[in-house]
Amino acid sequence: MEAKEADQAELQGQADIWKYMLSFADSVALKCVAELRIADIIDMHVRRKIFTAHHPSEGGGDTLYGLTHSSRWLLHDSKMSLAPLLLMEDHPWLMARWHCLSQCVKEGGIAFNKVHGREIWDFASENPEFNNLFNDGMACTARIVMSAIVSVYKDGFGCVGSLVDVGGGTGSAVAEIVKSFPHIKGINFDLPHVVATAPMYDGVKHVGGDMFQAIPNADAVFMKWIMHDWSDEICVKILKNCRKAIPEESGKVIIVDVVLQPDGNGLFDDTGLVFDLLMLAHTSDEKERTELEWKKVLEGGGFPRYNIIKIPALPSIIEVYPK
Repeated sequence: MEAKEADQAELQGQADIWKYMLSFADSVALKCVAELRIADIIDMHVRRKIFTAHHPSEGGGDTLYGLTHSSRWLLHDSKMSLAPLLLMEDHPWLMARWHCLSQCVKEGGIAFNKVHGREIWDFASENPEFNNLFNDGMACTARIVMSAIVSVYKDGFGCVGSLVDVGGGTGSAVAEIVKSFPHIKGINFDLPHVVATAPMYDGVKHVGGDMFQAIPNADAVFMKWIMHDWSDEICVKILKNCRKAIPEESGKVIIVDVVLQPDGNGLFDDTGLVFDLLMLAHTSDEKERTELEWKKVLEGGGFPRYNIIKIPALPSIIEVYPK
């Protein structure tokens, strides 16, 4: 019996390696679906009744096609689409970094830099096509995450008169906040080359600058998927600049980022761990953090009090206060 169990375990081990070794095929197949707009085509023809949404009778009938809850996330014309992020992550510019991962483990350095000779932010500033690809990918995640945030964090935004989105890209996130809470004066703050291509939004002012130098003053600072791009030391520096930008008594920083749960069984816990690996491929400093790691960084930046709020999305809200 023990020998049979050992053989079964060995066979399962082989099957696991096959699965992980070839899992890239799932990703590139999804990329093909997104590039060819297959989900859009199926959805369009179902609406036009070229395809029917009804199951055929038991006696037979044509093979019918439709979208699942998963494939609807690949619709290009949907507000809630992951297609732009999929096309960004699976583009040869970003896929190339994975081939340098073992080299980085042995020698140090940054996978993206080894391939492209510069950091991802510099590459984006010099390459308009990549800059647009990157901004589109970030904007689509912003729409999805922001939908979850505005539905859960209503009370949190209610007392905020002005809000600066640090690293806000083209401004889609802060625009969604201002749209849902019109009393808020929104500031979209990012590097000059990023805000140069940003569209105009009602109630939002675009400001170019460097968060390592100074952050525009506001009642609250908002940072979505910014802190995981940087080391603990740099995050402390960013937080200290955030503290200078907000009122000492009533100000707060609203961080939207992954809080790792290594032993968790939540819907997105495994994805959070994969994101940690993804960060390693971007820069040598990027990482996701556990609650204890967040606590250390927040205290170092002058924010001793925090509150973690779960939302129906991959990241969580980390609400932090200077007092």
